[in-house]
Amino acid sequence: MNLDTLFTDLASPNAEGIPGPAEVALAMLISIGLNLLIGSLYRKTYQGTRYSQDFVQTLIVIGVVTTILIMVVSGNGAIAFGMFAAFSVIRFRRTLGQSRDLAFVFFAMAIGMVVGARLYLMACIITVIVGLAIYLLTKTNAFAARRASHMMTLRLTNDHDFEELLNPIFESFTVRTQLLRISSVQAGMMTELRYGLQLKDNMRTVDLLEAVQAATGNNRVVIAPTEKEFDS
Repeated sequence: MNLDTLFTDLASPNAEGIPGPAEVALAMLISIGLNLLIGSLYRKTYQGTRYSQDFVQTLIVIGVVTTILIMVVSGNGAIAFGMFAAFSVIRFRRTLGQSRDLAFVFFAMAIGMVVGARLYLMACIITVIVGLAIYLLTKTNAFAARRASHMMTLRLTNDHDFEELLNPIFESFTVRTQLLRISSVQAGMMTELRYGLQLKDNMRTVDLLEAVQAATGNNRVVIAPTEKEFDS
């Protein structure tokens, strides 16, 4: 038996339909490659503050292990039932930082399953399409909540009509404005207002600050970045 014949025999499934060692190795390499792409996509599109290298490496391992399991249990109900029983007692101890982390876990497992089912071209196509969808959703910030980009706190004397003074400024500088709090300060001599603001893209915070101070007689004005959601 020459080397080519030996490789063909190893790569061919046996009588029970279980793939040979060479095909299992090929499937593992494909799974590693596709899950490396998934891990790279996760890293590139991550927007939180708790990025974990360990989680990305785990994604890749999960995908490859899933491929191995699917190929091993192929055509063998006894092994499949035994693995299901074994994995049913596993408890994952890590708390996922974001909901999208769970989606990536399922993404890696799904690709591992498709590769394990020996649908290699389909696995590649699915990875490209789903990965492109995730990338576009992230880069376009699709379905983002309406958020206040800045919080502004200011004080006015009681003889001022704050709506008459501030509304023209808000129309020039902001996309959306919401009055969050109004209170009396300094023994009732002044009114303190707190706003949530979403600035227009071409507007600078310092210009807004100067405009508000000029309109309010140079009284105290504080503007700070925030990520507070607007009320519906």
